[in-house]
Amino acid sequence: MTDKHSQTDSSSKLFPIQKLDNFIRPFIVSPGQKISLAKDYNPAYKDHYLDKSEAKSELQKGIKALAKYQDILYAQNTYALLIIFQAMDAAGKDSTIKHVMSGINPQGCQVYSFKAPSTEELDHTYLWRCFKALPAQGQIGIFNRSYYEEVLVTRVHPELLEQQHIPPNLIDKHIWKRRFEEINNFEKYLVNNGIVILKFFLNVSKEEQKKRFLERIDLPDKNWKFSVDDARERTFWNEYMAVYEDMFNHTSTEWAPWYVIPADHKWFTRVVVAGIIYTQLKELNLKYPKVSEEKHQELLQAKAMLESQK
Repeated sequence: MTDKHSQTDSSSKLFPIQKLDNFIRPFIVSPGQKISLAKDYNPAYKDHYLDKSEAKSELQKGIKALAKYQDILYAQNTYALLIIFQAMDAAGKDSTIKHVMSGINPQGCQVYSFKAPSTEELDHTYLWRCFKALPAQGQIGIFNRSYYEEVLVTRVHPELLEQQHIPPNLIDKHIWKRRFEEINNFEKYLVNNGIVILKFFLNVSKEEQKKRFLERIDLPDKNWKFSVDDARERTFWNEYMAVYEDMFNHTSTEWAPWYVIPADHKWFTRVVVAGIIYTQLKELNLKYPKVSEEKHQELLQAKAMLESQK
């Protein structure tokens, strides 16, 4: 573990936190900086002043704060928030979404889980299915996996490119660089049109993943979460780490940086993710819409009518 994870302000207490930016800063992938997952980010890291019981308490405060900001986001109807989760299997994406967003009004939030593309999706460009699922103004959209699978899984298994109906001359050594550029341009377009993007990589260790896989096999009520394909895919661990690092180095930008979140302790993962979402929404300076003077007079008339009614 490097110094990058030891610069947290010990006086911070999260929600409400005085210097929340100091708490979350160690997890950001600085644009233009090449990182090493093994050297720069410890999957088992947990802040030295925050224990499990305190984190659960702070998470509940954070959930309430997120609910408040979501209500204003929905009412203002100007910005949208797109939250992207990427991770190796069993890193805790589903449970993080479930816990952190538990106070959100479902009317203003939608979760999409992107699995292997369908025949229809393969007949379109790789961004098409995600473009269709983008959140509208005032909404929060959550992508459980995303278009980033096309520079991760497809890169580890390049034979998948053959299913995408791409002209053969475009499947060359430059395809991944082009996709990085396309994704960066796509995200810049979204940000320029009011869609704020948060990108989380839940960084679970290989040892902890194995432990969680075995638990899914041993506990009958978790059997549905596991398949033999998960064990097979684990044999490509080193290849995945390499393509993840390359992805971070090319797609963590000023307008849409990546956050690498320690995921061996789920309680810590959740409070960090909540803190980052809270900080982003707070920085938007959201406000409930103010009605015009004409509308205000109409409201006063309606109030008088209601008060005069039996």
